[in-house]
Amino acid sequence: MPMTLWFLRGLRRGVVTTRFPARPDGSAPDLPTPPVFAAAAIGRAVADRLVEICPSRALRREGGELVYDVGACTACGRCREIAGQVIRPSGVFELAVTDRAHLIKRIPLAAEGSR
Repeated sequence: MPMTLWFLRGLRRGVVTTRFPARPDGSAPDLPTPPVFAAAAIGRAVADRLVEICPSRALRREGGELVYDVGACTACGRCREIAGQVIRPSGVFELAVTDRAHLIKRIPLAAEGSR
């Protein structure tokens, strides 16, 4: 019964969602988050190594781009272990998009001669 009353009150007031959590979670900074890549510093050899070690297959190389599927990433940290100088944690663990394609990031690779 209490859930029904809450639901009806929400409909009457036009509430679509509630605030949750009421305050930030203190453990959030310690959670693993998907990585962010420094595009200008990643060459083909590093990109190929990243693709090779990614257990969730969230990374693949297409020509001169590293394709990163944020939705497939499990934030395991293996990429940061081998290329920590060009990868850092994003700090974002709540991802929401209206289209799956928005979770695919294309990272241009550095030219081999510029490294």
